[in-house]
Amino acid sequence: MEGLTIDGVSKRFGDHYAVRSLSLTIEPGEFVALVGPSGCGKTTMLRMLAGFEQVTEGRITLGNRLLADTAQHLPPEQRNMGMVFQSYALWPHMSVADNVGYPVKLRGISGDDYRRRVREALALVELEAYAESSPLDLSGGQRQRVALARCLVTSPSVVLLDEPLANLDRHLRASMEECFRDFHRRTGATLVYVTHDQGEAMSLADRIAVMKSGELVQWATPEALYRKPRSEWLARFIGQGSILSLPDEPDQAMDGTMDSTTLMALASRAGLSPTNEHTTARAGRCRPVLVRPEHIQLTGQGLSARVERSIFRGERYELNLCLADQTPLLAYSSCAVPEGSEVKVTLSQGWCLKAGA
Repeated sequence: MEGLTIDGVSKRFGDHYAVRSLSLTIEPGEFVALVGPSGCGKTTMLRMLAGFEQVTEGRITLGNRLLADTAQHLPPEQRNMGMVFQSYALWPHMSVADNVGYPVKLRGISGDDYRRRVREALALVELEAYAESSPLDLSGGQRQRVALARCLVTSPSVVLLDEPLANLDRHLRASMEECFRDFHRRTGATLVYVTHDQGEAMSLADRIAVMKSGELVQWATPEALYRKPRSEWLARFIGQGSILSLPDEPDQAMDGTMDSTTLMALASRAGLSPTNEHTTARAGRCRPVLVRPEHIQLTGQGLSARVERSIFRGERYELNLCLADQTPLLAYSSCAVPEGSEVKVTLSQGWCLKAGA
């Protein structure tokens, strides 16, 4: 297996940069996700990896082999990469086996070698029993697995996936997530997965590149993105949470974890709970602090809050709270809490964000 390096890559269409100065080093066998809102450049980056788009600046290498820079552009068929699209793109007049084997047939491979490759590719997605079936007789999830097998039959160095679950319903998406996870575990293939669904990316990827307006916002593990986002925008994009504006203490680091004692003291000073100190605190510098719902406990003491909305989510209730200064706060509860009631909450942990980021 070979590592994939994206070094300062940009893509410009006229005066507009779809991707700007993106750099990532993807380790051999790593499962990587490119995530961001629509129009952030993630699919354009995937198309540059595949060879469907030329780079405007920078270079892309696979191991020691140059795939693309401003002077060289290897065509898709010479990159040894497989791609799975959002649409299945299966030929309805061909059997499942013939669909899977088509890329091998184009390479002039036939006979026992052809049949072996098709059989092994179908085994990787657990569809051997459907080899002679028509794609029309398969479910949406099964058709996507056929598309994945067709991608794998040529033994690509890297598998590129462009929003492969977008056309599936919620139940099938969960099933296919497990399929991709199991496939990666069994093959050790290098996967680059594009999605606008941050939940998909968080559950599947080893590392995630979050993009916004063509630029890289943060490149980290799912846990680091959730627990230690670099910016307020990213804190809102990844997972759920509340951003509190708290006094900026001169002796505190610019960002970092804030413990319960410090967090509650600053929250009180900021006027999130009725005190006579909040006017002074508001006049000074403040910083944004992220508090996730699981770090908010309903207790008999702490900050005063009013329950604006209580939504049953199956395994828990989701509470939209309003603090004394009208700051919204999202919390979880194992039991129902009447809307309009007054509660007390304790904040057990927060993450200091960089002001203005």
